[in-house]
Amino acid sequence: MMERWWAWHFLVALAMVYISLSHSKSTEFLSDSLINNVVVDPHTGRLYVGAVNALYQLNPDLEVESRTETGPKRDNRHCTPPVTDACEEAVDTDNHNKLLLVHGTKDMLVVCGSVFRGICSLRNLSNVEQLLYFSDTKGEKSYVASAEESVSVVGVMSYFTKDRDNFTVFLVGKGYGSHDSTKLISTRILQDYGDWVFFDNIIEASAVQANPFLLRYLHDFRFAFKDGGFVYFLFSRTLGLQDTKNYTFISRMCEDDQNYYSYTELQLNCSATNKYNKAQAAYVATPGEVLAKSMTQSGQYGSVSASDKVLFVTFTSDEDPSTSAMCMYPLSSINNMLLKIIEACYSSNGNINRKAAVYSPYSSKSEQLCSNNNKNDMVSKYKCGAEFLPSPLASKAEFALTAESVLVRKGQMTAVAVAVEMGHTVAFLGTATGEVQKVHLSTHPEVYGRASAEVTGDKVNKNLLFDSSFQHLYITTEKKITKVPVQACHLKTDCHSCVSMKDPYCGWCVLEGKCTRKQECSRSTEDNTWLWSPDQQCVQIQAFNPLNLSCTKTQQVDIMIPTLPKLRSFDSLQCVFGSFINEAVMPVDGQVTCSLPDPVEIPPTLDHQDFVSVPVKILVNNQIEVTSGEYHFYNCAATVRKNQNTPCIACVTSKWGCQWNAKEHECSDSSDAVNGEHIIKPQQSDSCPQFESPEPLLIPVGFEIPISFQGRNLDMMRRSFVIGTELMKHTEEEITQEQGSKFKFRGHQFAYDKQQEVNVSFYIKDRVSERKIDSTLTVVLYNCSVGREDCSLCKHAEEKYQCVWCAASRSCVYQELCPSRLPAQCPNPEITDIIPRFGPLNGRISVTIKGSNMGIKKGDIKKITVAGVDCVHQQDRYSVSTSVVCEIGPAKRVPPSDLPVEPTNSGAVEIEVEGGRRGRSQVKFTYRDPKPNSVQPSKGPAAGGTVITIKGEDLDTATIDDVAVTVGGVACEVLSFGTLITCKTGRYRGQKVPSDPLTVSVKYGKNTTKDVSAAYQYYENPKIIDYYPRASFVCGGRKIVVTGSGFDLIQRATMKVLPSTDEFSQNTTPVEFVEEAESKNDTALLFQSPAVNCSDCRSLRTVLHLDNMKEELKGFDYHPDPTFNELKKNMITETSIIIVTGRGFSKAMTAREAQAFVGDAMCHVNILQDDKLILDAPSSQPSAQSKRQRRDTTNDLLELVVKFGNGMWTVGSVYYARKEDLPLIIIIPAVILPMLLFIAVSVYCYRRKSQQAEREYEKVKHQLENLEESVRDRCKKEFTDLMIEMEDHTSDLSEARIPFLDYKTYTDRNFFLPSKDGANDAMITGKIQIPEARRAIVAQALNQFSNLLNSKTFLINFIHTLESRPDFNARSRGYFASLLTVALHGKLEYYTDITRTLLLELMDEHVQNKNPKLMLRRSETVVERMLCNWMSICLYQFLRDTAGEPLYKLFKALKHQVEKGPVDAKMKKAKYTLNDTGLLGDDVEYSVLTLQVLVHGEGPDVTPVKVLNCDTISQVKEKIIDQVYRNLPYSQRPKVECVALEWRPGSTGQILSDLDLTSQKDGRWKRLNTLAHYNVRDNATLVLSRVLHTQSFHQHQDSYEEKNALLEDDNTFHLVRPADEMDEGKSKRGSMKDKAMTKAITEIYLTRLLSVKGTLQQFVDDFFRSVLCSSSAVPPAVKYFFDFLDEQALRHDNVDEETLHIWKTNSLPLRYWVNILRNPHFIFDVHVTEVVDASLHVIAQTFMDACTKTEHKLSRESPSNKLLYAKEISTYKKMVDDYYKGIKQMVPVSDQDMNTHLAEVSRQHTDKLNTQVALHQLYQYASKYYDVIIQSLDEDPAAQNKQLTLRLQQIAAALENKVTDL
Repeated sequence: MMERWWAWHFLVALAMVYISLSHSKSTEFLSDSLINNVVVDPHTGRLYVGAVNALYQLNPDLEVESRTETGPKRDNRHCTPPVTDACEEAVDTDNHNKLLLVHGTKDMLVVCGSVFRGICSLRNLSNVEQLLYFSDTKGEKSYVASAEESVSVVGVMSYFTKDRDNFTVFLVGKGYGSHDSTKLISTRILQDYGDWVFFDNIIEASAVQANPFLLRYLHDFRFAFKDGGFVYFLFSRTLGLQDTKNYTFISRMCEDDQNYYSYTELQLNCSATNKYNKAQAAYVATPGEVLAKSMTQSGQYGSVSASDKVLFVTFTSDEDPSTSAMCMYPLSSINNMLLKIIEACYSSNGNINRKAAVYSPYSSKSEQLCSNNNKNDMVSKYKCGAEFLPSPLASKAEFALTAESVLVRKGQMTAVAVAVEMGHTVAFLGTATGEVQKVHLSTHPEVYGRASAEVTGDKVNKNLLFDSSFQHLYITTEKKITKVPVQACHLKTDCHSCVSMKDPYCGWCVLEGKCTRKQECSRSTEDNTWLWSPDQQCVQIQAFNPLNLSCTKTQQVDIMIPTLPKLRSFDSLQCVFGSFINEAVMPVDGQVTCSLPDPVEIPPTLDHQDFVSVPVKILVNNQIEVTSGEYHFYNCAATVRKNQNTPCIACVTSKWGCQWNAKEHECSDSSDAVNGEHIIKPQQSDSCPQFESPEPLLIPVGFEIPISFQGRNLDMMRRSFVIGTELMKHTEEEITQEQGSKFKFRGHQFAYDKQQEVNVSFYIKDRVSERKIDSTLTVVLYNCSVGREDCSLCKHAEEKYQCVWCAASRSCVYQELCPSRLPAQCPNPEITDIIPRFGPLNGRISVTIKGSNMGIKKGDIKKITVAGVDCVHQQDRYSVSTSVVCEIGPAKRVPPSDLPVEPTNSGAVEIEVEGGRRGRSQVKFTYRDPKPNSVQPSKGPAAGGTVITIKGEDLDTATIDDVAVTVGGVACEVLSFGTLITCKTGRYRGQKVPSDPLTVSVKYGKNTTKDVSAAYQYYENPKIIDYYPRASFVCGGRKIVVTGSGFDLIQRATMKVLPSTDEFSQNTTPVEFVEEAESKNDTALLFQSPAVNCSDCRSLRTVLHLDNMKEELKGFDYHPDPTFNELKKNMITETSIIIVTGRGFSKAMTAREAQAFVGDAMCHVNILQDDKLILDAPSSQPSAQSKRQRRDTTNDLLELVVKFGNGMWTVGSVYYARKEDLPLIIIIPAVILPMLLFIAVSVYCYRRKSQQAEREYEKVKHQLENLEESVRDRCKKEFTDLMIEMEDHTSDLSEARIPFLDYKTYTDRNFFLPSKDGANDAMITGKIQIPEARRAIVAQALNQFSNLLNSKTFLINFIHTLESRPDFNARSRGYFASLLTVALHGKLEYYTDITRTLLLELMDEHVQNKNPKLMLRRSETVVERMLCNWMSICLYQFLRDTAGEPLYKLFKALKHQVEKGPVDAKMKKAKYTLNDTGLLGDDVEYSVLTLQVLVHGEGPDVTPVKVLNCDTISQVKEKIIDQVYRNLPYSQRPKVECVALEWRPGSTGQILSDLDLTSQKDGRWKRLNTLAHYNVRDNATLVLSRVLHTQSFHQHQDSYEEKNALLEDDNTFHLVRPADEMDEGKSKRGSMKDKAMTKAITEIYLTRLLSVKGTLQQFVDDFFRSVLCSSSAVPPAVKYFFDFLDEQALRHDNVDEETLHIWKTNSLPLRYWVNILRNPHFIFDVHVTEVVDASLHVIAQTFMDACTKTEHKLSRESPSNKLLYAKEISTYKKMVDDYYKGIKQMVPVSDQDMNTHLAEVSRQHTDKLNTQVALHQLYQYASKYYDVIIQSLDEDPAAQNKQLTLRLQQIAAALENKVTDL
């Protein structure tokens, strides 16, 4: 039975090992393209992977079950699906997966991509290749996701109820893309139902959507989930226009909310200051018991239970992008806070604690949003909101839900997943560098390890998923998914390594002897059988009883193991001592009793030890080691080995309790059975026989001195002893006993010269038995000669040594060894050297004198002279006899003498010591004057670190310790000293840079300073502007170019890579990888990236060391070396290409840098992509590279080697196809040979050509793909840049900030600017010349004339009469109509009636003439102009309220886009325009500059202004004025000619102007000055000042010659010089081919039109929508007038729908909107330049084309302007049709309502108009045609009845009293 149990146990153990091994293997899936989304089906465990252009279905082991291509598809964002051939812009477009959702109940997968405006499809969950549903014909309502890659989309499955039916839907949250719908949240149905179609948005909730005109809130959705009947969305967004910082929100609404009334947003703060503000990833899970308890105890989360849900969120920080954090939010806390917010709005006016807590996002209704009905049950009663309750709601920042960060890490955490193991919570955190870190979320969360996946350096996707058993984790990076176990317990094979992991999943299974999860340990429920890893406590032996045992004995031992698990009856227990195994028993819990091995089985005791350690193991069931330790068996006999001179003492003092037998002279185990005087018991060392207390303790070498000592406990010993020691060299001396216990031996003549002193220990033996008796005799042996080489040193010895200087032997000896006992006089001092040998004339430096016999103490030095000059003894630096240091004084001055005496400053050093003894040196000391005279280099950076070299004469005076160098007072660290001095400059402390020339001072000692004046200047530190490339592989060797300025000042530039250590780093010693700069000049440094050999380094910092300056290269990344796959094709031909595949190529390499070799020949790297290299094979077969290959002639294989920087990889071997020999040629007759040769050559040429073409095709194909990608990226970047710029421009845009014209200016410009007088028209100026005396009469007469005009009979007659006159031309008719409009503005209802009457006449006339379509086409009649003015009046408020903002944005966007590129100031052509005739047909080189503009007299603040270096000075002024005065309307800004621009590059300023004497000439042409001409650099400071006199700039010139030079002619040009006569002559003689080429080259630039059009498309669409949208507010005048036209069309038989369409088009879009679009200055206070005007004309023409019914036949010959918007015309035409239809369906506007509206306009604005002037101007027409008007009135019966003729005559008499007055 027992055997069967063991067999079963063994099989289970084997199975577990197999399972754990299989679990440890990480499987992986590789995608061909970027992975966007991953979801797992919880029922089947399958994974669905949405990647770019592909969809994969994987089983749980990541094996591909099904795969389908989802792209690329022919698409264009501007095209409306379905995309057909009509969409000419359609190209193959990558399909990015935007959303994947599993609908398990219906076995469907919802798949949404980025093509076709984000349309979704349904696929079979069991086979994703099977498409269940897809339709691209349902229109905008089926657009779900976003067409833009950067816009995030999240979704969640849900349900929807209607009419008692339950529908499956999914809710989508997405950001706002430029071509998307503006809905942030939408509910999409998964079936057709009624009017609903698949994927239809079934809830229309306009409140929850972004602003369509502006990327205002910048939503970034990260997560969506359901819980407790609610749907939650987690996202970050900005708070609106003013605040660009991101904030994280969680929004909640009821799952079946039919109108989103319950939609509420709550701000989430991570950290008290909300430092971590942008959510990246999230996960919802239960917290587990331990974390729940910890959260509750912390007090910041409220009460949290183990079953509650918690939202775990990772955040990044805008403030510090290098760090990220994780925060936790219990859903109960979120819901409670949301309830407070909602309740505050429903019942408390939106206040919490009297503070405003609520606002309404995405709308402007926050002020009156919330109510105060004081009903506290509103929230519970209306849990999901209601129509009458406010929505949507959002919490204000003060009421955000705040949580402290539980974990802060360097780098970005991009993914999170959370699991609970045995009540403990583990978070898995993915990072931007590809790691997944494991965190134990306890009271003090800590990272305890990393997931065992390969780190590729790619970002971890936010979809971090568990398998269905939570045993494995699926880690997704850019192109790879890896399945890894959540734990790796089995890798640890012993308890200590298991528990040291601190892994909550792991523990040590004691009875099975392995590291496992708890459920894998069979008896884990029992105490102490499974030891949890984070507790870090293994089973340990606490004690043995007995603690140790003699190696001569055996017995049982009790082993105390408190944590030993309880054993069952069938368990066996064994003790193992070394190789001895015996059965053990457990008499009580925690105690094991077993037998010790027999003495013969105990290992022998080692030398120098008195015990042996035997390893102890406790085994369960014969094989599982539970714990281990060591048991000590002691050997008393071996204790004497420790100190053989004292055997007894060593024995009885040992810790083993041994006893000494003096008779037998042996140490044995303590035994009570053995007693007697000769037995010395343990710890009784005083009873041992021993010798002690030697005298004397000092013994000299070479002299025999008797030594006496004491003996104790010697009674039992014989009295015959000998003494010895190692230094006596195998000789032993006899000991004699004196009285009592005193002993003596005669001494020994010792020899020893290694040290001054050494301890000598003596042993004592029994002469007969040769046994050692304990001896503690130790004396000190000393040698007088060692270290006392001269007399003074000898005399300096301590007296106890009795050392003397023996003159006979000239040595220091023990006094008894010197023959002469007289005290010897020491010899005279002897000087051997002096340091230094040169000193400055002023002295005050230290001189070190080396020698011997220079005194015994410092007081012995009596006098020192150096070259005859007293030298002050530095007593603190004195060394006995051998060294004296003194400080010299100044050199002796030679007294004046009549005889010329050669001054000598050189002499010997003399020293006098105690006793009058003197010494004089042979070496001479010289005073001299050092003269530094030059310094190189003469300049360096202010940070210091420059090594300067000082040259001169006699610089090596004094020593390096005496010399100090300063540069301008800043210390310079001396590096070398000699004939040249080098030192390293310190950091410059001054403010002025560059500094003035500074003095370099060399200080010798304390009294001599030598200056080199104006020798060195500190310059500004080098500036690093940029560097490229920004990445390297760890193999290094990539060329890195650092650009900047001031690098010439640097002497040493190094690039250092430093690992950032973390808690997992094994290497604690700092390591760095360094490369010196390869080359440098003033503006560039060239490095090779250092190779990084650091397996443990996870993150690296790259730092540039420029002398003393350090600059971190932020953003420089190191990537793992690339990996290469095996070559698929080994055979190559001379014309083929080689394709190498692998991973990670493009992360840190380009095709230009990469190198490849076939054999010894280099092949050109044509294309380098991340996973592919395309190489051109060498045209002829190269030779092998290695010698081995060359020797192996049978092998045609050549190694293919790829080289990236320092890294070289042998990818594989290739061989060239053999060329077949043609032996038949030999036997072919000579006649046929030429023919065959010709054929062969032809075939060869053809084949070579075709192969070359094939290779070129393949190359071009790849290049086109790359080009297409770059164009796409560029367009996207252009649009993004424009949107950002536009957001800056309109950041505080409101009606108040848009520069609308007031009503009078608006009407003046619309009515009278087209007149011949323009802005000087009397109607605009408001001035008429009337003498003061006549003003009252004229005013009265004009009032009478106004009354006359109010007579409909007179006015109709007046108009007919004027229109009948042939000289009353179209211009006069328009002007007359405008005058009439102003004159009758006070009674607009009357004016409308007149217009209506005249229109009816005009309509009848056109219908009768059979040409009704021509009506209103032109403004040739008075009524047509009156209608235009009427529209202008009625649409003014609509413009201000609705259409003005998109029109203004379109204008600003167009202006910004035009000015972003070069604009030719003379030719009025631009690089960026919509008008092909205004396109700048040359590539002008330019760069963008940012100028710092200071406005003279307006404070110190500077305004940064972006300009181009090719701009003329006038263009620069315009841009500066636009930016500086951007908050002022154009009319209030200074004009260009009224300001001067001054540049101050140095101390003097320079006035910049378009033309001056420095202007460049090109023949007879003169180029306008630009910023580049003046060499103005980036960040230059310019001063803008107003000039008092605004005459020509020539008045500012100084001389007459200058004026004449500038006024010579006007042959000026800006960017492109016009062709003059000579050029024209040449061109006439040129060939047609040249002309064609010129034309073709010009048309190349037409693609720029497309670029500009694409960038502006959104703004054009927005304007068209605002004007042609009938669903929003339509002006009543438009409805009123269109109804009038509809009525008249019914009245006439021959007016069809097309004619009616033309009438409406001619009356509103063409008559009014086109005019406003072409002339934005008619409504805004702006300036429209010619270049902008040209582009506006193209948009206006497009608007006109959209309003016509005729189809436009386009061809290659069509104008570019027509082709530009050809695709959009159909969409715009539909908009126009829908607009007209929408207006027709609106509720009619009655005459009464219209008159009320018109009366209100009259009341508001008439007072502001020049009515009197208009009447005066109108009368001029009455006066001019006076006679015919009178005649016409006389012929009209109605006029006669009203006496109109008389009234006109009276007015004429009053007004024309004096003709000169008129």
